[in-house]
Amino acid sequence: MFHEADGMGWWMLWGGLMMVLFWGGIIALAVWAVQGLGRRETGAPQPPSVEPPAGRALDIAKERYARGEMSREQFEEVRRTLEQS
Repeated sequence: MFHEADGMGWWMLWGGLMMVLFWGGIIALAVWAVQGLGRRETGAPQPPSVEPPAGRALDIAKERYARGEMSREQFEEVRRTLEQS
């Protein structure tokens, strides 16, 4: 009455794979939707600041001077320029 060797094992494997793909797609869609809602901005977008603040620029110049990437004259010129602005 029942046939044990009728190939049902392959169909069950296929069904299990399809179930994993289906639920994986549903979860991926939900994550994408939540991320999309989180990215909404209020107001007009502002361009990112290109220039670092003068204090941070002076710190960078000090680090470069300490590593020997610039001479003392170059460091003093940068410091004077930053103090003027």
